Amino acid sequence: MDRRSYLKASGAAVATISLAGCIDSFTAGGGGGENTIVPGTASGFPPFEMKEGDEVVGFDIDLLEAVVAETDYELADWEDLNSFDSLIPSLRNGNIDAIAAAMTITDQRDENIDFSDPYYSANQSILVREDGDFQPSELSDLQGHQVGSQSGTTGESVIQGMVDEGNFQESNYNAYDTYVLAVTDLENGNIDAVVLDEPVAASFASERSVSVSFVYETGEQYGFGVRTDDDELQTALNDGLAAVRESGTYQDLTSEWFGE
Repeated sequence: MDRRSYLKASGAAVATISLAGCIDSFTAGGGGGENTIVPGTASGFPPFEMKEGDEVVGFDIDLLEAVVAETDYELADWEDLNSFDSLIPSLRNGNIDAIAAAMTITDQRDENIDFSDPYYSANQSILVREDGDFQPSELSDLQGHQVGSQSGTTGESVIQGMVDEGNFQESNYNAYDTYVLAVTDLENGNIDAVVLDEPVAASFASERSVSVSFVYETGEQYGFGVRTDDDELQTALNDGLAAVRESGTYQDLTSEWFGE
């Protein structure tokens, strides 16, 4: 039985004894019919979301599918957007109903959308070329070097904070649509470091000629994004998250994707 079949089967089994029977129905937007959720993500953020052929796979993909399997709802086809920055506008204008894209819960984002309960905690890693001369040990070491991050992410916020404090030159910052492009530029010597989420950095380090120089603690947490008026969907996702944790499915997925 493949992973997707396992998730569907286990979700159906747990639903008979878990919280699923308590979750109310709702009518989703985003082009989906009644009880249908249109999920959105932005691939290029392994192991949370990435492309394998024409299919989007990853921890976020499997987790949201497992969560929704605990509810009365079902998922429509995944919408893979071109950039992370497009996710919140697409959610707000109704093209998608939920964001599953390792999105950090922040006060600024919470002004425009709502979030589920947190489902993953992560800090920021500073990625450099493996065996390269530049091996920073703290943020101040990035001064005077070309540094990249993905536009709209917490990594970019860290760099922008340094700029605002006068500890980094904005001209040395390079924004990318995806971290795949940023890490490729790092490998090619076009930039000296990339600031990105800790588990994603570990994934790149295991597959590319790059390494984690140090970790900057931010205490950030990821949540599924929903529209501010989708209270029923928010409740459903929270109940579904509780159910997959209780059933052991959450631990199975973290073990599979992160070896935790």
